[in-house]
Amino acid sequence: MNYLTCLLLLLSTLSFANPKQGTPSTLKNVTVYLSGAQIERNAKVQLSKGTSVFTFDKLSPNIEESSIQVSGLQHASILSINYGINYLSKQDKSQEVENIQNQIKLLYDQIQKEEHNIAGFNEELSLITQNRALGNTAEVVNLEKLQKFASYYRTRVTEIKTIIYQSTKLKNELNDQISDLNKQLKELNVDDKVQTGEIKIKLNTEIATTLDLVIKYNVSNAGWFPIYDIKADNVNSPLVLKYKAHVYQNTGNNWDDVKLTLSTSDPNTNNIKPEVNPKYLNFISRYSNYTSNRATRSYNYKYNPLVKHVSGVVTSAVDGLPLPGASVIIKGTTIGTQTDFDGRYSLQTSEGQELVFSYVGMQTVELPIHSSIMNVAVQDNLEALDEVVITANSKRRPNANFSQTLQGQVAGLQINGSNGAPEANTYINLRGVSSLHGNKQPLFVVDGAIVSAYNFRSLDPNMIASVEVVKDASAKSLYGSRAAHGVIVVQTKDIEHTSKGDIIEEGITNTRFEIQKTHTINSDGDIAVIEIESYKVPATYSYFTAPVLNENVFLTAKIDNWEQYRLLPAEANVYFEGSYSGKTNINPNQTAEALTISLGVDPNVVVKRTQPNDFKKNAFIGSNRIIAKQFDIELKNNKLTAIDLVLYDRIPISQNKQIKIDDIETGSATYDDEKGILKWSLHLDANTKNTESFSYVIKYPRYKRVNL
Repeated sequence: MNYLTCLLLLLSTLSFANPKQGTPSTLKNVTVYLSGAQIERNAKVQLSKGTSVFTFDKLSPNIEESSIQVSGLQHASILSINYGINYLSKQDKSQEVENIQNQIKLLYDQIQKEEHNIAGFNEELSLITQNRALGNTAEVVNLEKLQKFASYYRTRVTEIKTIIYQSTKLKNELNDQISDLNKQLKELNVDDKVQTGEIKIKLNTEIATTLDLVIKYNVSNAGWFPIYDIKADNVNSPLVLKYKAHVYQNTGNNWDDVKLTLSTSDPNTNNIKPEVNPKYLNFISRYSNYTSNRATRSYNYKYNPLVKHVSGVVTSAVDGLPLPGASVIIKGTTIGTQTDFDGRYSLQTSEGQELVFSYVGMQTVELPIHSSIMNVAVQDNLEALDEVVITANSKRRPNANFSQTLQGQVAGLQINGSNGAPEANTYINLRGVSSLHGNKQPLFVVDGAIVSAYNFRSLDPNMIASVEVVKDASAKSLYGSRAAHGVIVVQTKDIEHTSKGDIIEEGITNTRFEIQKTHTINSDGDIAVIEIESYKVPATYSYFTAPVLNENVFLTAKIDNWEQYRLLPAEANVYFEGSYSGKTNINPNQTAEALTISLGVDPNVVVKRTQPNDFKKNAFIGSNRIIAKQFDIELKNNKLTAIDLVLYDRIPISQNKQIKIDDIETGSATYDDEKGILKWSLHLDANTKNTESFSYVIKYPRYKRVNL
């Protein structure tokens, strides 16, 4: 029995002394999506003949299991891939975090020491207090003895209370230091309870070998969003547009000295195209809570974690009027507000990622919190919605070279003998094209040039834009006798370089920015700013005002051919004439040929919209009420240079045959009678005034009320 006990203790000691270590891997490449990221790790492993199991530990606990890919297998095959969470293993701490936590421990030790010090002196003070009586009732203490004791008592009690006070004061100071250090830990998003993820791979091989594995997987709690700096020295110089990326991650693993690629795609988007089924009409109860189906809108906005306060205006998309009392709520919470009389709202957004805008009779709008300024125009509930069609891309199989990715995707393509390595002895045939005469491979044409089968197999699947198969007479007419066995024509994606040397890769559905300089991004949720590109953008400057909505004059810049800059919807910081002018939004999703950017308010151009006091306003004719309206718009250019200005106003449109709009006078404005929009294109010289006027008459039944 003693022998068995010793043996068990020995085995237990050995097992704890030699814990099973995971297979080391290195992180070198990260592709950051608008939401999420793809991690690429490299690992060198040695396989014995038969089955081997490798565990890659200390990974992120936020891995999407279905996204795991393994390549570099050569002659080995995968038996299984398993992903799980190790709750006993915690993420490694940074040196900064360890230093702060060690400081906190030392401070707590000092506090404990002071508490012991205070307790000891309190005991001494209690002992002195309890033994103040001198002599006894039968003995009288002489004056000299009493004076000595009183002096000792006073001196010692004062010393003790001073020491206790100093120790208490020191304790409070130490607690303040601990509080500051804990705030710093909170700023670093430290969570000691963060577990780790593990990927376990079981491989089989017929021969012992060494592999250089590449493991790819997607993680959440990461992403990037664009932000722009727009600078203009004056209205005679081009805009300088700086395109920046704000990258963040809180995946549990630091990204140390990695090569970053920023992608404009989002793997979390619903890629399933909708099915259009018949819609059947029938009678329903007037009391039923029936709502019609609505199409999914395509906004292309992404959550911006930097935004903590949002303000804006909610208007009707029908007539552009502000909507007072519209509800603005952070989705998933009870935090919200309502718009004021002018349709304005302001809301702290310390939690949540989406805002829900709703108004009676209008469609509800849900938008990610993407900007500190979010102006929303809501549609009428009866208005038709645009159809949005999203087409999914087929996924590439792990451990596949380019030729393998085509199998099953290109009609008639047959691949034999491929084991995943580009240099493998792989034969590619097109069925129906001279395939009876042996292993005759087709002609390979990449970007208009004929390439070898080896180079064709070595193509990066991520760089392919399109693949086309040409057979029979069509192939021979284009490429001659060399195309007797068919032609596979490949078009690769366009690649450009930024002024900083980074690579811009234009794909079919997204753009990728390959950043050449390596970066370190810690897993703390903080923002790393990376400048992608800086453009000098030719712009046409003009001033804009719509005093019916806002009595300010805005400087705007119109950019033609803006599609070439690959912009995303985002917030922009505006700098004009060397000063910060505020923020604006860039929305490249618009369908207009030119992109117009607001550069801010110019106080040197003044606009005032008034109604003349002497103008006849109200009258009654029979059963009708007559209301005449006239507006004078006074413009003054206080600048030292001439300006071009666009002025907008409107005349109401009747939606009821009993309400008539007559006697419309538009002056020099261009008038759109379908929308009721007035437009003036004006040129104002320096230090000059100009006044524009328009008028109209409204007639409606006198006992009715109209939303004037």
